[in-house]
Amino acid sequence: MKYNEQNLTESQALRLKAEEQLRKNQQKADKLALESDVKKLLHELQVHQIELEMQNEELRQANEAAEAALKKYTMLYDFAPMGYFTLDQQGSICELNFTGAEMLKDKRFALVHTNFKLFVSETSRTVFNAFLKRVFSGFAKESCKVMLGYDDNPLCLVYMEGIVTGDDHQCLLSVVDISDFR
Repeated sequence: MKYNEQNLTESQALRLKAEEQLRKNQQKADKLALESDVKKLLHELQVHQIELEMQNEELRQANEAAEAALKKYTMLYDFAPMGYFTLDQQGSICELNFTGAEMLKDKRFALVHTNFKLFVSETSRTVFNAFLKRVFSGFAKESCKVMLGYDDNPLCLVYMEGIVTGDDHQCLLSVVDISDFR
């Protein structure tokens, strides 16, 4: 419908045309602003995606390094030429390596939660008990020599060193067979 047909004055018709033109211009501006906002948002998302991919790569590399270190230190612990034990305050075995299990002549999994004192010969038990008491009474490294054995079957003469770790208050014990050095 034309403005002249609505019985509008020329100035009123001009105003209506101007308002209509303004609406069209605003729609174009809104569309351009929306396209600009979408482009900015898309850019931000792409940058964020690249950042996440870079972080993922760093995490993957860190994970690979951690797995390699774990493998290395597991091998070092498990296959060390001396027995490694972790004991609680009562002398119960919390952890041990393969050499430690070999010294006690049993399987590793069977020895966990077994009291280490059971494998100390009767003649050495007082020495071992005093050693364990000294270890848990301070944070200094202690050492002793004891004969391992059970049921009157001597296993081997060992030199052991132990120290208590910080928060978990467990004794880290290294045991070396010195039978051949007597």
